[in-house]
Amino acid sequence: RRGPGSEASLRRRRGPARLWVAVAALVCGTIWLCSSSSVGLFGASYRVQDVDVNKLWRTADSNGWRASSAPRTYWPPPPTESESSGYLRVRCNGGLNQQRSAICNAVVAARIMNATLVLPELDTNSFWHDESGFVGIYDVPHFIKTLKYDVRIVMSIPEIIANGKTKKLKAHQIRPPRDAPVSWYATVALEQMKKYGAVYLTPFSHRLAEDIDDPELQRLRCRVNYHALRFKPNIMKTSSEIVNKLRSEGHFMSIHLRFELDMLAFAGCIDIFKTQEQKILLKYRKEHFAEKVLVPRERRIIGKCPLTPEEVLNLLIDIVTDVGLILRAMGFDNTTRIYLASGELFGGKRFMKPFKAMFPRLENHSTVGPGKLEENTQGLAGSAVDYMVCLLSDIFIPTYDGPSNFANNLMGHRLYYGFRTTITPNRKALAPIFIDRAQGRTAGYEQRIRQVMFNTHFGGPHRRIHPESFYTNSWPECFCQTNARNRADRCPPDNINDVLESQFQSEEEMEETRVTLMDPFDG
Repeated sequence: RRGPGSEASLRRRRGPARLWVAVAALVCGTIWLCSSSSVGLFGASYRVQDVDVNKLWRTADSNGWRASSAPRTYWPPPPTESESSGYLRVRCNGGLNQQRSAICNAVVAARIMNATLVLPELDTNSFWHDESGFVGIYDVPHFIKTLKYDVRIVMSIPEIIANGKTKKLKAHQIRPPRDAPVSWYATVALEQMKKYGAVYLTPFSHRLAEDIDDPELQRLRCRVNYHALRFKPNIMKTSSEIVNKLRSEGHFMSIHLRFELDMLAFAGCIDIFKTQEQKILLKYRKEHFAEKVLVPRERRIIGKCPLTPEEVLNLLIDIVTDVGLILRAMGFDNTTRIYLASGELFGGKRFMKPFKAMFPRLENHSTVGPGKLEENTQGLAGSAVDYMVCLLSDIFIPTYDGPSNFANNLMGHRLYYGFRTTITPNRKALAPIFIDRAQGRTAGYEQRIRQVMFNTHFGGPHRRIHPESFYTNSWPECFCQTNARNRADRCPPDNINDVLESQFQSEEEMEETRVTLMDPFDG
């Protein structure tokens, strides 16, 4: 039994530590998967001694499914300049991955409106203090070429001649409703486009509903996200160098730690910080977000706060003693290579010290790779490098999966990229367990964590259930089955461009036939 002062002493020791749960809980959950006596990684039952620990480093079981975003029904080519309804401009706000989903939505919106898309604008300056824009992050020629059978894309709105004078066509500005349905673009936005010749939709984050009944439009989203949006060569080169360095000594895992000032202030997660840090968070929230009453403890209980670094570390410390053999077999010891993708952690480097002590081979884009990488790893480019390294890692562990953010898109991309292993914790289910532990109630602690982690998806195909985002899971629309019984699930030819090229040629041949029939004197 503890003395009257022991619990208070325990809380004082754990107070600053409650910030490192994010990374550790997930890694530990992975470990527990292998130490369970009844539940297997991919659903099979086994005993601890029967576990093939190498499965954690492999891709998940596909069950015969593979990624495919090629059209499966007739897909007419985009309109020519004379056939276009007008020009669509959009301004994509938010971070790199919020902008990425907005770009996908912009292409789909242009297709719905039969419009010509102006290369999307990225709001880089206000968030990143970086003015590189679309052309500084993405491979523009590849983007335009990949989508040439889907939408017509131009670099800017062309000048027009009116009354003998050349002038620039001014786009009519519209603030689209959040999660606008397809019908809004086909009516309200299209009417304004035909009236003015061009429309400018801003802001353009979450401005097209994710749930669309037309599977071909959903597949177009996948073509944009996973084929057309390729980072510039310098970013791809830097990412490749880092991945090669990390993988030169075996497997590596990546962890996305979303523990920056802006996210914590937005989520209202301030109760785990010191008084002065709470003041900073509250001030930032007041200056940048709409006023709303938030109770930090309640936010944490319902899973709206990211796991903290210290919580993860505590889990690892508890597990090392009991399943050290499994830890060593899995490679989760002090030689494990971990790539940490994150912005500047709020609270300072002091929160990284315990984790760094246990995993000294903890890297990020500034510490790994040949030579100095700063030139390619600032602002949006830095986030892009993190994205690619996490995409190619053997295991990915997110700690926060808010709408259209880094982890959200990455989970979807890893699913599409071959069902790469992703370990995602249920923060809502884990939150009360961590709160109990912090308050000294540790009975059944490990078993409760195991039960939560065994219900986690590991990157294999699974049906999307609300509120899971389409960008997190594009199954089944963007997947097909090699030996499908259902005709809708059958795989089209592998090469998307071959499918679209054949349809485009068929369209041209039909047009030539129609013209010939209309003109019997045509040679």
